[in-house]
Amino acid sequence: MTKAIPRSSRGPGEVSLDALDARFRASLDRYFSRRVRDRGEIEDLIQEVFLRLARRGSLDDVDKIGGYVFETASSVLTDRLRRKRSRFEADHEAFDGQRHGDVDFSPERVLLGKEALGRATAVLLELPERTRVVFVMRRLEGMRYLDIAARLGISVSAVEKHMTRAMAHLVQRMGEP
Repeated sequence: MTKAIPRSSRGPGEVSLDALDARFRASLDRYFSRRVRDRGEIEDLIQEVFLRLARRGSLDDVDKIGGYVFETASSVLTDRLRRKRSRFEADHEAFDGQRHGDVDFSPERVLLGKEALGRATAVLLELPERTRVVFVMRRLEGMRYLDIAARLGISVSAVEKHMTRAMAHLVQRMGEP
């Protein structure tokens, strides 16, 4: 037997959000705690559920209010996961003032960085195409030697030789003024 939800004083037969909060907050907390680790995020998800319920307006036409609340919670969780995936959130690093606070973004520093990048690009373009491709796959895409070898149809030893050649060329040419 389910508990009756008290009706709000705002209108005849209208369900109060305060009553829904009192009845479902602890259950929603447990529901999200099993699926999300960050305590602060759990509170945000619960608030999003109640925000959606408030936006909907009257819940008088809902037969099983508990099922509707948890269906809304499931939708909130799905939207959160979709947002994280589309924004590549796992690839982001949170700003840490201790580690990132002393980075110099002065116009001079930015210009020097752009010039160094342009110089490195020009040096890479001097390499034979296969050596350049191996270097890019390893250093910029983070691929393992075995995967590079498989993708290019060459041996792991050949990949190692291309990387050695590319690194030697970069060190030699980047050291020049």
